[in-house]
Amino acid sequence: MKTNLPLQHLYWRAGFGPRPQDVAAGRSPRQALRQLLKDSASYEPLTIPTPPAEEAAAPMVSADGPTAARRAELTPEQRKARNLAERLAYQQMTSRWLARMASSPAQLREKLTLFWHGHFACRVRRPEAALRLHNTTRRLALGKFPDLLLAVSREPAMLQFLNNQQNKKQHPNENFAREVMELFTLGWGNYSEQDVKEAARAFTGWGADAAGNFQFRPKQHDDGPKTFLGQTGNFTGEDVLRIILEQPAAAIFLTTKLYCFFVNEVPNPVHIAPLAASFRQSGYDIAALLEAMFSAAWFYDPVNVGAHLKSPVELVAGLRRTLNLQLNDDRALLGIQKALGQTLFMPPNVAGWPGGRSWIDSSSLLLRLQLPSVLFKDAEFALTLKPDEDDLVPNLTRAERKLSLSPRAHLPLAPLQKLLGATPAAAQLAGFLLQVPVRAESLALVQQAAAQAAPAEQLKATLVGLLSLPEYQLS
Repeated sequence: MKTNLPLQHLYWRAGFGPRPQDVAAGRSPRQALRQLLKDSASYEPLTIPTPPAEEAAAPMVSADGPTAARRAELTPEQRKARNLAERLAYQQMTSRWLARMASSPAQLREKLTLFWHGHFACRVRRPEAALRLHNTTRRLALGKFPDLLLAVSREPAMLQFLNNQQNKKQHPNENFAREVMELFTLGWGNYSEQDVKEAARAFTGWGADAAGNFQFRPKQHDDGPKTFLGQTGNFTGEDVLRIILEQPAAAIFLTTKLYCFFVNEVPNPVHIAPLAASFRQSGYDIAALLEAMFSAAWFYDPVNVGAHLKSPVELVAGLRRTLNLQLNDDRALLGIQKALGQTLFMPPNVAGWPGGRSWIDSSSLLLRLQLPSVLFKDAEFALTLKPDEDDLVPNLTRAERKLSLSPRAHLPLAPLQKLLGATPAAAQLAGFLLQVPVRAESLALVQQAAAQAAPAEQLKATLVGLLSLPEYQLS
């Protein structure tokens, strides 16, 4: 087997890793990129089972925020049942999305949806609101950024999360306007506090009705003149978003953030400047920007290959995709995801997950390195989840937060055996699984451990040994 490091690099960055058949197909990176773009062109919403009639009929939000009054009418037993139903819905959403990441041919759309999931970080109680926001970002992930920004800004989940339900004429709430500029479009330092105040006035009246649909309330809107980023007029929220994207700083900010996610966490202004200029000139065409990024010769430079520390989601989804891993029970992976510090649909705050080296601490590194043994050797691994003040079921005891994992994964080895052929398993497997060179002494230890296994188990033992190396944490 001849490995193709540039091709594998593309599959890891534009998706969740290469499958053996992707490498065996012999495509060039350019051919693979064209196929990734083609496969990701169509949109398919994420769905979960319809909730019971009484849950579906319950309003998600009211004009003033969550349905606190309705919750107050529930008995403790009803409230507990509702909390558990909401937690189950989130588990189903997470499980189905992870399955998409692992199996969908639309790898670029899945990876970009994950990026926007962190960029437009939002955490709300009602799963149907979170799912609607998710599908909005999924649908527009590869389109024009102005369309995506406007659609996300009108999502009831986002308006509720950032308090724009309370943003009314005479009593403006600046939270939504501030985050739109600081985190979603311009970045800190490219606007003034007065711009925040004026933008907040423009967003007054933006909210949601009792059924959870966007609603503009003219009586709550401040229709007076506003001066924003150097322009004056009776601006609406739509005007503010348009003016923001007229600023060169917006294209630089967005391109830099995409570069840090897909290329290297250390931004290179020499690469970013021309990309940002083309991005702005194209009307913020996201697909065109990514195609230019993945086609650039510097994307495949050694400094960018194997330089990314996998997020917990990338680690778990990558294991499932590259090895066609089948699980009896997805719930164990949801527990692992939370223990490693990244639970989908539950970002820590509006800034999203910090990423990079923040993923690693003493406890998470241990679990990362032991994860292959847990998955492939039917081992049990007990861990205690950290408390989360925003949990749907808060105040759990330490015993209730203890999780015993036994996922019982099924690993089909035939695709790997076909890819390896008659070549030495350890060295060839390392070339497929690892994006950085493995040290000779580490490879020798893996081979020694595998040699002690029964002949029929040696490939599996080699696989577990390589996946347990620190090098596998990088892509």
